Amino acid sequence: YIRRGICNTVTEVTKVTPPLLERRARQRQPTVSVLKSKLKQGVTCSGPRVRSTLTGFFPVVRWLPKYKLREYVWGDLMSGVIVGIILVPQAIAYCLLAGVEPIYGLYTSFYANIIYFLMGTSRHVSVGIFSLMSLMVGQVVDKEMFLAGFDLNEDSGPDCGKECYSISIAAALTFLAGVYQLVMAVFRLGFVSVYLSSPMLDGFATGASFTILTVQAKYLLGLKIPRHQGYGTVVVTWINIFANIHKTNLCDLITSAISISVLVAGKEIQERYKDRLKIPLPTELIVVAGATLASHFGELNSHYGSSVSGHIPTGFIAPQVPSFSLMPRLALDAIPLAVISFAFTVSLSEMFAKKNGYTVRPNQEMLAISFCNIIPSFFRCFTTSAALAKTMVKDSTGCQTQVSSLISALVVLLVVLYFAPFFYALQKCVLACIIIVSLRGALRKFKDVPAKWRASRNDGIVWLVTMSATALISVELGLLVGIVSNGLDVEWFLKAVSLLGRANDTDLYEDMDEYKNLMPPPRVHVFRFQAPLYYANKDSFLRSLYKAVGVEPFLELTKRRKAEKKAKEMSSKQAKANGDKNNGEVVIGLIQRELDFHTIVLDCSAIPFIDSTGMVTFKGLVKEYKEIGVSMLFANCNTSVINTLQKGQVFGENDKDMSSLLFHTVHAAVLHANSTSTESKSEDSVV
Repeated sequence: YIRRGICNTVTEVTKVTPPLLERRARQRQPTVSVLKSKLKQGVTCSGPRVRSTLTGFFPVVRWLPKYKLREYVWGDLMSGVIVGIILVPQAIAYCLLAGVEPIYGLYTSFYANIIYFLMGTSRHVSVGIFSLMSLMVGQVVDKEMFLAGFDLNEDSGPDCGKECYSISIAAALTFLAGVYQLVMAVFRLGFVSVYLSSPMLDGFATGASFTILTVQAKYLLGLKIPRHQGYGTVVVTWINIFANIHKTNLCDLITSAISISVLVAGKEIQERYKDRLKIPLPTELIVVAGATLASHFGELNSHYGSSVSGHIPTGFIAPQVPSFSLMPRLALDAIPLAVISFAFTVSLSEMFAKKNGYTVRPNQEMLAISFCNIIPSFFRCFTTSAALAKTMVKDSTGCQTQVSSLISALVVLLVVLYFAPFFYALQKCVLACIIIVSLRGALRKFKDVPAKWRASRNDGIVWLVTMSATALISVELGLLVGIVSNGLDVEWFLKAVSLLGRANDTDLYEDMDEYKNLMPPPRVHVFRFQAPLYYANKDSFLRSLYKAVGVEPFLELTKRRKAEKKAKEMSSKQAKANGDKNNGEVVIGLIQRELDFHTIVLDCSAIPFIDSTGMVTFKGLVKEYKEIGVSMLFANCNTSVINTLQKGQVFGENDKDMSSLLFHTVHAAVLHANSTSTESKSEDSVV
């Protein structure tokens, strides 16, 4: 009585029950034939394929001809000008972190915005200088300058001088980082980012913020202390600061106190009255303008020895090939820059795409950021990535497309061509104040530590370990420690997904691709994911679910909103023509696309555990599918998964919805889904 399949227990020898589930005989195609077919598809060349490749490489060719001038131009113009105004003082300030002259920060901002406008797929991301990237570049620049025998406290050195050598290092480093990103994009090595979970990135950013704050503290006091080379930068630098505290420049100290007070006050007013203020306050520009005028007319540099930005030339320099002789020494230093740059860019682009109801192509984002580093490196620029603060400003000021980046680049262009020399008298302590105040968001992450710990101790430990290693040891080792701490248990091959069907009239559900004679429940999808759900495979889970059920909720909602908007416009026109005011409302009420299912049952029997990212994913799915009229139910959850879902309030406050969302078996969930659907239909018929 041994047969292949799953059989009922046989108690009598004379009576044999046929198997309920019979495995399919699967025939795999030969590997050689599969490779031949893929190779044939890859080398096929035709006019449409070439056109598709070019438009895919430059997405601007697709969306710019469809640009709705009247609808988009005002939002893009406003956001572009505002971000450009914010960008100018930050571009000058972040050069302190990068260890290069201010003009190169302006060059970097200009070229990055132009290239991302041509190649990016996100409508809202702002690509350019970023404090974390500037810090990492600056550490490499100072290390190489120190090894080359330069005195970091002087303005010039041997050979081509301090300025020339420092930007040569930064440009070569940026070129290498861009090449690494290009290789990752070509070979689709984006899976590296699965080791960079949200808690790890948050901890890394917070630890790096401590380092940035420490590096800039000497400018607030007007102290001339070289940046520490090696491990323990934060500790050693603070020891040096307190050892030289008696040399504090009172002019710089007073200027720093005033600047920080104005900047913090402006940020607080912006946050408190953000609903009333239509545009962000240009606090940085006001502080820079006021401090520059005070320094110029008060002659603070000559009278009090206050350190100033110095001469900033106008115009552009001719392109130069990055120094290949420096690259062997910089090859390892460029790896963390490349990984962090593309990780922040891809995560921000996906986050704002989801928020605004469209999709991005992660691999194209990697290509875009790689060329935002490769091409500008020939024009003496340093490493760039997407910046959260400026992206949020673009989103909140009505940005619609990347035309706003073009406007921001034009604002920077005006400064480069005409206004750069006016910043000669700007004190370095003011630039340091701008950098330090911009760290408020990262430093506020400490408030989230208790919540992270309650939701998931593993995530809390990863955050604390990464933050501590980054702040107390070094930025590079902090990144490595963070990757190791939360990448030890990544399981690559647990990605099996399946849609389940019912065996005859039993309560048994199994994979319809693996077994014969299974019937899917009417208007219900039963989905099984055979892996732990956590940060590393969250995207894989979502893609598999959307593909299996055939509906991506936020895209479906976007389609419905567009249809509703179009129907409203048509009905209003018809109402004006007929004089009927109620007609539009009737038509809008009828704009609902009927789906072929009303419930998704998630079989959690093969999910051993979920982390806080998995919990947020489940919570988001329940909310998003509910918005399009689809219920999400959970079945066969183990106690560990149930506990995590309860902590995240997936079942509502005090678990009030647990009885209607959580079931012990798949069959119970299906029966509940059908009974609920029948009740809602009867209610609709009564209405």
